[in-house]
Amino acid sequence: MGEQLTSQKRFKGLETDLSEADLKKIYRAMLVTRLFDTKSMNLQRQGRIGFYVPCSGQEAAQIGSAFALRPDDWTFPTYRDVGVAVLRGVEISKLFAHLMGNSDDEMLGKQMPSHWGYKEVNFVSVASPIATHLPVATGVAMAMKLEKTGTVVVAYHGDGATSEGEFHAAYNFAGVYKAPIVFICENNGWAISVPVARQTVSETLAAKAEAYGFEGVRIDGNDVLTVYEATKKAVEKARSGGGPTMIECLTYRMGPHSTSDDPSRYRTREEFELWQRRDPVERLRRTLVEAGLWDDSAEVKLRSEIEGEITRAIEKEEKVAMPSPRTMFEGVYSTELKSLSEQRENSVLDKVSKE
Repeated sequence: MGEQLTSQKRFKGLETDLSEADLKKIYRAMLVTRLFDTKSMNLQRQGRIGFYVPCSGQEAAQIGSAFALRPDDWTFPTYRDVGVAVLRGVEISKLFAHLMGNSDDEMLGKQMPSHWGYKEVNFVSVASPIATHLPVATGVAMAMKLEKTGTVVVAYHGDGATSEGEFHAAYNFAGVYKAPIVFICENNGWAISVPVARQTVSETLAAKAEAYGFEGVRIDGNDVLTVYEATKKAVEKARSGGGPTMIECLTYRMGPHSTSDDPSRYRTREEFELWQRRDPVERLRRTLVEAGLWDDSAEVKLRSEIEGEITRAIEKEEKVAMPSPRTMFEGVYSTELKSLSEQRENSVLDKVSKE
């Protein structure tokens, strides 16, 4: 994570153990995520991709937490956590390949768009049903403890997940077995159109962790450095055998739940404008400027560089052919069943694909 330097020696008004290179890497990842998000929304509106789940407004919770991990740690994301994939090193072209479902997509179009999964960076594929990944994440963490791998799991979920039974099962097992797992709750205030106040009477969501015997903390989820520090502490505790932690990140999704949603039907303009003033990307940019680490020319240069990467990635992936229909038989079982082989051989897929 870079050399450990005190802010008093290097940065004006900035309390952090991160180096200048670390801070700029975090900002770049946040800006890549924001610009990718904006472009993906536009592609869907233009009919160039079918569906998209935006993440603008939640970049700090995703990238700040992911930055506290080692490469061999595991992440269990939601469909909104593209920022985690960006920080973990997934190429922009791979993200677009997935949204297009073309032959470059590692899942060959078998997953819904925005249901990311990248084995090479331990980024586990997303499930659509809310919270169903949480017991799996806890189980993986329990296995890591048994095998003494020294690795940690970070599982992401929203406020809506705390209303699901799988949330209880995952948290209960994690607490009982002191699993090396950190739960990141991205509390953006809304489970699609249902506000948090209609989901629970608990004063905070973080308080729910105490019922399962481990610490829950509530933080400003739009301050990336606060998220990093809280996650770093929780990860170190988990790695040393101290068990799980739940971090409730207060944040906000600036856009709709998905491209099929109209948030103006249930959110007020005043609420949106309040959170717009707390934009996590702009907030970090101002912090870097005030610390003497950033300026307008650096901003223009970086934005131009990222926009160029995005444009080239789209141009590349839009030229890639769709997967052959026969790929539906691939990757279903580790050892192919006779019945599946017979289905493939007796199918009319070749004829259909030619027509």
